[in-house]
Amino acid sequence: SPEFDTTIGPLQYADQFLQLSIKLPSANIYGVGEHVHKQYRHDVNWKTWPIFSRDAMDNLYGTQTFFLCLEDSTGASFGVFLMNSNAMEFVVQPAPAVTYRTIGGILDFYIFLGDTPEQVVQEYLQLVGLPALPAYWNLGFQLSRYGYASLDEVKEIVERNRAVNLPYDAQVIDIEYMEKRKDFTYDKVKFKELPEFAAYLHDYGQKYIIILDPAISTQNLSDGSSYESYRRGTARKVWVNESDGVTPLLGEVWPGETVFPDFTSPEGTSWWVDECKLFYDMVPYDGLWIDMNEVSSFVQGSKRGCAQNDLNYPPYTPRILDKLMYSKTICLDAVQKWGKQYDVHNLYGYSMIMSSRKAIEKVFPGKRSFLISRSTFAGSGKHGGHWLGDNAATWDQMRWAIPGMLEFNLFGIPYIGADICGFSDNTTEELCRRWMQVGAFYPFSRNHNCEGFMHQDPAVFGPNSLLVNSSKHYLNIRYTLLPYLYTLLYKAHTQGHTVFHKHLENLTHFMGLGDFLNLCPVKKMHIGISSTRVFFPEGEWYEYDTVRKSWHEIQTPADKMGLHLRGGYIFPTQNPATTTVNFQNKAYIYYEFRVSNNALQMTATHSNYSDPNNLKFEEIKILGLPHEITTVSVSQNNVVQNYPINTTYDSVAFIRGLQLELGKSYTVTWALNVALNERFDCYPSPDPTKEKCEQRGCTWEVSHYFSKLISSNNPYYVSSLNYSPTGITATLTIDDKVRANEDFTTPINTLGLEVKYHHNHMLQFKIYDPQSPRYEVPVPLNLPSSPTSSSQDRLYDVVVQIKPFGIQVRRKSTGTVIWNSGLPTFTFSDMFIQISTRLASQYIYGFGEAEHPTFRHNMSWNTWGMFTRDQPPTYMLNSYGFHPFYMALEEDSNAHGVLLLNSNAMDVTFQPTPALTYRTIGGILDFYMVLGPTPELVVQEYTELIGRPVMPAYWSLGFQLCRYGYANDAEVAQLVEEMKAAQIPYDVQYTDIDYMERNLDFTISSKFAGLPALVNKIKSEGMRFIIILDPAISGNETDYPAFSRGEANDVFVQWPDTKEILYSKVWSFLPNVQINESLSHEELVESYVAHCAFPDFFRNSTMEWWKREILEVHDNPDPLKSLKFDGLWTDMNEPAAFMNGAIGGCKNDLLNNPPYMPHLGYRSTGLIHKTPCMEGQHYLADGTPVRHYDVHNLYGWSQARPSLEALRDATKERGIIITRSTYPSSGRWVGHWLGDNTAAWDQMHKSIIGMMEFSLFGISYTGADICGFFKDAEYEMCARWMELGAFYPYSRNHNEKGTRRQDPASWDAKFHEISRNVLNIRYTLLPYLYTLLHDAHAHGSTVIRPVLHEFVEDRKTWDIDEQFLWGPALLISPVMKQGDRSVNAYFPNARWYDYHTDIDTGFRGQLQNLSAPLEHINLHIRGGYILPWQRPANTTAYSRKNPMGLTVALDDALFAEGHLYWDDGVRIGTSRAFSLLKNPFFFAVRMVGYCQVRLHPWGYSKPKFKQIKPNPRM
Repeated sequence: SPEFDTTIGPLQYADQFLQLSIKLPSANIYGVGEHVHKQYRHDVNWKTWPIFSRDAMDNLYGTQTFFLCLEDSTGASFGVFLMNSNAMEFVVQPAPAVTYRTIGGILDFYIFLGDTPEQVVQEYLQLVGLPALPAYWNLGFQLSRYGYASLDEVKEIVERNRAVNLPYDAQVIDIEYMEKRKDFTYDKVKFKELPEFAAYLHDYGQKYIIILDPAISTQNLSDGSSYESYRRGTARKVWVNESDGVTPLLGEVWPGETVFPDFTSPEGTSWWVDECKLFYDMVPYDGLWIDMNEVSSFVQGSKRGCAQNDLNYPPYTPRILDKLMYSKTICLDAVQKWGKQYDVHNLYGYSMIMSSRKAIEKVFPGKRSFLISRSTFAGSGKHGGHWLGDNAATWDQMRWAIPGMLEFNLFGIPYIGADICGFSDNTTEELCRRWMQVGAFYPFSRNHNCEGFMHQDPAVFGPNSLLVNSSKHYLNIRYTLLPYLYTLLYKAHTQGHTVFHKHLENLTHFMGLGDFLNLCPVKKMHIGISSTRVFFPEGEWYEYDTVRKSWHEIQTPADKMGLHLRGGYIFPTQNPATTTVNFQNKAYIYYEFRVSNNALQMTATHSNYSDPNNLKFEEIKILGLPHEITTVSVSQNNVVQNYPINTTYDSVAFIRGLQLELGKSYTVTWALNVALNERFDCYPSPDPTKEKCEQRGCTWEVSHYFSKLISSNNPYYVSSLNYSPTGITATLTIDDKVRANEDFTTPINTLGLEVKYHHNHMLQFKIYDPQSPRYEVPVPLNLPSSPTSSSQDRLYDVVVQIKPFGIQVRRKSTGTVIWNSGLPTFTFSDMFIQISTRLASQYIYGFGEAEHPTFRHNMSWNTWGMFTRDQPPTYMLNSYGFHPFYMALEEDSNAHGVLLLNSNAMDVTFQPTPALTYRTIGGILDFYMVLGPTPELVVQEYTELIGRPVMPAYWSLGFQLCRYGYANDAEVAQLVEEMKAAQIPYDVQYTDIDYMERNLDFTISSKFAGLPALVNKIKSEGMRFIIILDPAISGNETDYPAFSRGEANDVFVQWPDTKEILYSKVWSFLPNVQINESLSHEELVESYVAHCAFPDFFRNSTMEWWKREILEVHDNPDPLKSLKFDGLWTDMNEPAAFMNGAIGGCKNDLLNNPPYMPHLGYRSTGLIHKTPCMEGQHYLADGTPVRHYDVHNLYGWSQARPSLEALRDATKERGIIITRSTYPSSGRWVGHWLGDNTAAWDQMHKSIIGMMEFSLFGISYTGADICGFFKDAEYEMCARWMELGAFYPYSRNHNEKGTRRQDPASWDAKFHEISRNVLNIRYTLLPYLYTLLHDAHAHGSTVIRPVLHEFVEDRKTWDIDEQFLWGPALLISPVMKQGDRSVNAYFPNARWYDYHTDIDTGFRGQLQNLSAPLEHINLHIRGGYILPWQRPANTTAYSRKNPMGLTVALDDALFAEGHLYWDDGVRIGTSRAFSLLKNPFFFAVRMVGYCQVRLHPWGYSKPKFKQIKPNPRM
């Protein structure tokens, strides 16, 4: 949006009325003055601020027309300056917009654009002038008072403050030192020794500052002699004149009748300079304080009044004091050299400060002296400082001083302060104590008050008072930090930096000196407060007094305020004293400090000042070092300095005994003793050696785990950085020294970074090679065409660390840093990319696919490889799927998720820091982060990104049977009949590859010639049938249409740069051979397995070919070959092979054995273990060639959508696809089973973990092979597994050839009963399960739900993985240990009802041992929910016709709610997300003596509700 848009209102331009309105992009408006603004950011609710220099509270002393607008949280800002000195108004309104309304001159606007507020201020000051650099002693503390009775009283005050050793540099005396308030005189009675007073102060190292007002008395001195200053001025005609331009205008100020010098005339300036010098020769002084220069007068206009004209009474009078132009000032038709007072009134103070600066140059040649002014204009800061005027001794005024100082830093006047303890009214001890604490950090630090009120210098409160001790403490800190403050003022003077400022970029309540020192005065500065709530901007912060990392609620007892140092910065300090060191010549020393790589560079960029005290840096204090320093080395010009150095460490490191001469450059380096948890693996490749390790810049240390990095830096730094409202872009450049030098692992010199704020809850950060395009994952994500987030509503902030490069992501609501990659390990090369991040907690879930022993990851140095492989579930071995996604819980129970969109082989290492390291061998780093903040929202946001889970057909929720090794179709038919006879609910039957002719896809074996008829028969009885398909296609057939058509259509993976098909071996057997099945698997493969080709599912031609082949199986015109399947099971699609690589061997050793081999199973074999060669060539849909090396892990993903589309084209129904290999977003098209598990007790527990992980991955239709695939099942285990498996979303009993039968019908009558009963429960609850699956499909919620998703506030749930929920309401607590007849179950804090008995258990927030005989699984319904159910039957085709009911489980408030999704269960397209609004049934019940049910319209035939079953019983 435009920064400066004047189309919001019309331009009005008349001689004495000019108006222009400006529409702004945000309401973050700062500046314009001078006024008392109660907050720094303007309240835009129709406020009008008059601007006209005046000694009054409405429109105050100065005229500053500059404002700054912060556009958004990126820091992008702009400034607007109106160069106009007439009286005006500045109006702010909610649009947001501002209006300038002035009564003269012209509209002369200047606009400044910057990436940060600081940059805008620097640009503005380049225009109006950079601030003056104060003398060093100006930074000392000052005392003043209007109303000292005599010089003796002044000395008494000086002495009592010296006596308490108060740091104190300057004494100021107000106008009472003058004879009857006349400038350039002194009272020879009460202040008779004033000429010696400066020397008295100088003896103690202190300074004397005088006040001067512009008004000059017309009266003689007390002794009747001429007032020479007036006489000389009159002779030189230096006064402001009346409208005739000749007659001096007479007013009345402190000395009575007065005239006013015209500082705009050269003669007036010359007269002023001379008078200052003449008075200095009489009464020496060290600096000037100029007051009353608005210009002020105690009579309206003049002693003669003001003429009735358009200057004194303009057509429009802004809302100034009294709505009268000349109230408390002189007539507006008065004349100065620069013009009429009407036009130059607001320049009076500006012209006076210029003249006063010339006076200082004459009085103090070559020295800066001291100069502050009450009235200011744009550019006044070039000549002097400012104080905020005559405030009051109130808590409000102390608070309001902070916005005032912040504003004057915008205006280019950084030497700024307020009267500490207040000017008018009596202060209190507490108020003055608190004000002295914060005032110790005003750039201009002065305690000053008015006559008629109590003295308030610190010592007056008692030599050992709390106020004195507190004041000394903070003034000593001020004096310690004066080198830092002086440096800040120097940077303001040379570059336009602010000194006292707020971190606008973070929109926080931060304020401080520079970027690094945070001031936290007492909360709201109210009486009696002893703690303060403080927001800390991004970064490490240390409490000054204790140098510990501090938190948000800080204690501020009576003698303390909050003072914090920011990590990442270096503070020059000096031992404090009671006065500053005086050096005033033009020679100076300027240092630049930088710490990186455990080395402090002290570079003296300017050094032509020889300090008379021979100062040295003797101590360095380092905050934030995580470990003690072991060695220190000091060098100058590469020559090591040899002298004893002492180091200590107690959370803060001290290096003492240094002899670093001021003005010289040094390098101080140190080494740390790094704790194990803070180390990162520097050499993750196999077989590390000391030599290999040190070649990479690592320290070799024999330990249990690895060698560690010697450096705390990675080799990249940010060379350019741009923040915008929608994200960040940056260029990363490598340092000259790099760690890796092998081919293909040498870091790429220049990288690009893009951060995109896609949604308020989701961001992306991507690191890539901008010069040489690299492979990027071709998986489409659901991203907005342009980011839709807003700075106000985003849940996160992102900060890019410059050197070393790193990204920090912080949750705005809590300040928790949830990603911090500024760590040593980052490197980016062609075939090795590594990045580490610190984590917010130890609670990490996800990453797969692998067999994990617990749902929450063990962070104790575990490395998990990811690379899809035909690997049965085995601890630490990479298995079928590839999911580089994790969910993390933060310590405060918030949750977030992170996806790395990369499909190359990788591994991840967890360490207890806590930290995580990714290593991948190709592609780019493309991260997506979702902010939750609940675990369930994390999954919903993640599936919004990758795609919602597929909606399965209703029948697929029925129980299913399969076996690898059915001898023929008769065996299958017999199984069906046995299951029917046992009356066990059962919907789906499979055949494994046995039904194929020699395991060839799309064929039927002669042994299964009756299978088409069997399928038709069981379907007529209400059942369904699923067939298996493997991707590999035999190439050794003479008449195999699937291969010949595929070859003709160029559908197979090829060798690179040829049209030759890449062949390997999988299941298909050669034709015309007699197979000896007694041979080992390896011997069978060698002797009998055919060459096979792998379809390239990325190609459009392959998708069409695949659909055609599947359709032919379903709709073959020959009824003996037409299998009317209802679903597909796609297996072996990692892709799997029965040999390593390809027939004839692989040809590219670099790809198959990359320089870095991730921590995968069979690492020594390379990437080709049980899969084809990595150089295999694929082609994306747009024709782009890609290597199998890059897309191997996408193979199963690429098969998913074509398979679902083929199924639906063939069956005209929704169906279901079950697949083995998956990638993020596979769940849009397929379900997943957990692969070839083993008939073992531990596999039941691991199946729960696997399902919960796939819930995170967005694949809700999941399950494991019930009773196990490998080995013989045992009775008790299989019975328990049937009970557990009845609550898998995908519930299938399946095992392999050569093992005993394990289908329910194969066991005894007791087993039949157990299976029948538990499956009847499943079938009863299918309406609830179906609704959960629709919720997942429509909203991305989980079906198999970890308990922590519903009860994340209960930390005990964070480790629960032996229980799980169906959705929010049904808790399943299975027995999974041999011989157990009870189970320990945890009940979070809710009302829980036993499903079987309907009884309220009363268990809340406790672990309970539950009875669990063999035939029983514990199920509990959560209070507050309503579960729809339906009377079961042996198939869903019949159960769907039965009456329905509701189980109402009331919570403590006797309330419950739920919903139901219902459709025909098979139709395609009826269950898209929008259909929830059309077709669901929602209900809520409140028990108040009866049940009330609300029914909403149905999109399909309405089910009949037979019973409403409330819990508890009424």
